[in-house]
Amino acid sequence: MPVAAELYYSLYRGTEKDTLPVVLMHGAAGIHLSWAAEIRRLKGNRIYALDLPGHGKSGALDGQQTVAGYARKVVEWLEAVGLHRAVFVGHSLGGAIALELGIYYPEHVLGLGLVSTGVRLRVNPELLELASRAATFNTAIAVLVANSFSPQAPARLVELVTQRMAETRPSVLHGDLLACTIFDVKEQIASLKRPVLVIGGTQDQMTPLRYSQFMADTIPGAKLHVIPNAGHMVILEQPLEVATALGDFLKTIVYNPGEES
Repeated sequence: MPVAAELYYSLYRGTEKDTLPVVLMHGAAGIHLSWAAEIRRLKGNRIYALDLPGHGKSGALDGQQTVAGYARKVVEWLEAVGLHRAVFVGHSLGGAIALELGIYYPEHVLGLGLVSTGVRLRVNPELLELASRAATFNTAIAVLVANSFSPQAPARLVELVTQRMAETRPSVLHGDLLACTIFDVKEQIASLKRPVLVIGGTQDQMTPLRYSQFMADTIPGAKLHVIPNAGHMVILEQPLEVATALGDFLKTIVYNPGEES
């Protein structure tokens, strides 16, 4: 994997030249592999999937305790790889980062994909307390995973995600959850001027579908794609449907390769 601004990322270039740059940002305790291969390899696009600071192969960096902090790191990375603008697609915490970028760094944003996220991401205080102590870290992971999948999710998929999340440093998970619980852009999202696709699963317990519906109703011109029988980890439970929805959305984005600096 390449690295820029001390962040590791995977890169799928597709087959065409000068393709639309798309940046995938995972959720709390995630890594770039939290995005299914079908999404990381969308044809006709240049797909960058990040390991956020403190996560995965970017683990040598400190995690952040605010969404704003993560957004600044992503902007530093964007400049380091020589991109001026991109479409940012975020899942959960990553979706909050995408919103932060769209509101406060619009010059870098061509469009937003908001998956299983919301304008506010309050975390249950009991979960936050469990994540704050090494002795109860595994319990925190178990609670997160239990609320992240629909009943139809394959047991092997749930097991794999549990293993990956458990590799996160406890301080990083706690910081991620702190960042979520203080995040609030409810009053700012009506100012967004970029194309937006909102994706939500009908069985999402972490960010219920009403969160997605609110964003779609409030962000000017936003489109909503609802995926039945999918929980919070819709990007792994229903990757083909997510990839198809994103692919159709990306075709609507106007991109001039000369905009890159």
